[in-house]
Amino acid sequence: MGSPIRILHVVVNMNRGGAETLIMNLYRNINREKIQFDFLTCNEGAFDEEISRMGGKIHRIPYVTEAGPIGFSREIIQFLNRNPYKIIHSHLDRMSGLVLKSAKKAGVPVRIAHSHNTGSEGGFVSKTFKWYAGSHIPSNATHFYACSLGAASWLFKHHSKKAFILKNGIEPDKFQFSTEVREETRRTLNLGPNQFVLGHIGRFNKQKNHLYLLDVFRNVSKQIPKAVLILVGDGALKGEIKEKIMELNLEEKVKLLGIRDDTHKLLQAFDLFVFPSLHEGLPVSLIEAQGAGLPCLISNRITKEVDMGLGLVEQLSLGRINSWVERIHHLSQERNIRWTDEQALQAHGYDIRRTAEFAQSSYLSLGMGDPLT
Repeated sequence: MGSPIRILHVVVNMNRGGAETLIMNLYRNINREKIQFDFLTCNEGAFDEEISRMGGKIHRIPYVTEAGPIGFSREIIQFLNRNPYKIIHSHLDRMSGLVLKSAKKAGVPVRIAHSHNTGSEGGFVSKTFKWYAGSHIPSNATHFYACSLGAASWLFKHHSKKAFILKNGIEPDKFQFSTEVREETRRTLNLGPNQFVLGHIGRFNKQKNHLYLLDVFRNVSKQIPKAVLILVGDGALKGEIKEKIMELNLEEKVKLLGIRDDTHKLLQAFDLFVFPSLHEGLPVSLIEAQGAGLPCLISNRITKEVDMGLGLVEQLSLGRINSWVERIHHLSQERNIRWTDEQALQAHGYDIRRTAEFAQSSYLSLGMGDPLT
């Protein structure tokens, strides 16, 4: 057998975010004798060591915020001139426009733009620049990937119908509900058997709406004295979130666990997954939560595509905090038996083994010069 086709994935870093988790799930489940992943990143990441163990190469260049748009593009072109790739797969949403424009100049024949979201972060200037960068995607991408129809429509506009929907698959066996794992994890977290545990997993940024969640939880804790909120993740707003926790006198009721590699166990310990995001593509954490049989209360700004029809997902408007408080109080009194429907994950296309098959077939097709159908 010849050498595997090497795919260059472009990300800011390989930390434990939704897009990065999907990439790693794919990487673990593809045939690495046929396909290998390499990474062009800007910072160190939590997955770097595992990537190296699996044979992936990690390259670094300064990000656009450090090098500037011209310098960032020049770094990409120079890198690709030194390291020729046939397929480049960019996960930077609108910033993929700069990546793929540079890749085109460097002669990379297959240039994939992948949408993982339905909105951009930042102020007016930042969003304006991202819009400008994104305007280069249609003329420089050869293929369009997205995690959902909503994500495709947001980033690709008139080209969204051309998008290949690559679902955020998970390993069903890993998230299978277990009473033993639940009890062990709760003991490790010093949680009592009668405590009602709300959980959230996500980067500490504006999109995830943590400050709103804390306002909700303050009122929940008045109605449910034994309620606990667990926040898993890290990010730029960590300091602001910690200040808010102290301001609301919730230090004894909110646990900040940081970035974890055992979220499959943590989900077992939760009683309710709370996710009031301002926008999302299709968050893998919500697929994982349903995979663990966990009820999910989420904002109505998240695509309905995330709901697998298991009766576990309920959407609410962000308009009234009291609506969230009332629903959480009601759900706390409905301690349903937890279960996992592995067949539902497979039927809805969220089994990573099936997702990896789709991804592998598409890469092989593109690597051999055939159009993706």
